[in-house]
Amino acid sequence: MKILTIKEPEHLPRCPVVDAVLRFFTKVTVRDALNQAMDEELERDERVFLLGEEVAQYDGAYKVSRGLWKKYGDKRIIDTPISEMGFAGIAVGAAMAGLRPICEFMTFNFSMQAIDQVINSAAKTYYMSAGLQPVPIVFRGPNGASAGVAAQHSQCFAAWYAHCPGLKVVSPWNSEDAKGLLKAAIRDNNPVVFLENELMYGVPFEMSEECQSKDFTIPIGKAKVERQGNHVTLVSHSRFVGHCLDAAVVLAKEGIECEVINMRTIRPMDVEAIEASVMKTNHLVTVEGGWPQFGVGAEICARIMEGPAFNYLDAPVTRVTGVDIPMPYAKILEDNSLPQIKDIIFSVKKTLNI
Repeated sequence: MKILTIKEPEHLPRCPVVDAVLRFFTKVTVRDALNQAMDEELERDERVFLLGEEVAQYDGAYKVSRGLWKKYGDKRIIDTPISEMGFAGIAVGAAMAGLRPICEFMTFNFSMQAIDQVINSAAKTYYMSAGLQPVPIVFRGPNGASAGVAAQHSQCFAAWYAHCPGLKVVSPWNSEDAKGLLKAAIRDNNPVVFLENELMYGVPFEMSEECQSKDFTIPIGKAKVERQGNHVTLVSHSRFVGHCLDAAVVLAKEGIECEVINMRTIRPMDVEAIEASVMKTNHLVTVEGGWPQFGVGAEICARIMEGPAFNYLDAPVTRVTGVDIPMPYAKILEDNSLPQIKDIIFSVKKTLNI
């Protein structure tokens, strides 16, 4: 049996434009973008260290910290016991002592074990010390629903932590967000809750040469318009930004142009970006995976109602959220408990009265 190898003819001219584009953009998974961010910050600042369950010798439960223990050793990549309150407390104390810890929760559902350390110790100390004692710490890990892990492992904590003054809350969608925002979070002198999504870890996104630079950061508190449109504004964060973009493609075929805003940061919220878009489109739909009551979408609705964009609305704001129940285990019920692309399309048409 012969194996034929087909070689590209050497005489064919190469396109310099195509070559430049291929050099400029590279596909990087969200997992690798997070790994790059931590690697670069560990290298840049010797005060930075990572601790959490299985982050060292096992390379992380989701392989986000792959290779870091071999590169930086036991003193800077630290495996902890299964005791969130304990290692979160150690991390907060280390931050108060001048270090810059990255505290990984295997899932933010487990952060409830340590919520006293996050809220009372980390978030309030800078204020209670009259600005004398900063707490530069990042709490990071997967947030929201994964797949098939039922009610106790499927909650979105964006609204929980964004409720608390003293914390910054970040929720990246793609690889660019993940890298730029994590680097900014590590450098920030305030405690930052960094909400990743387990289902996004393995998803590749194009990253430019600039985004892969060691100096690349994204400012916390600034949203990004991912798609321009003039009929309706879709505002979302984390995984559901992708759902909004997919819905926008479908709706565009029907002549409906959606403007899609990737929030990036939940607290402080970039209300100005949302207001500017609403003033242009006159319609607003919010999309999130969390529960509806007192959620991120509810806060956006309140801000729009209280601000200058309210008078520009031609219809009430519509929220697309997770269903107001504990997450079921059965797959079909789980699928129907989270926003789907069809739900976004339906809500947009309802808002536009189509």
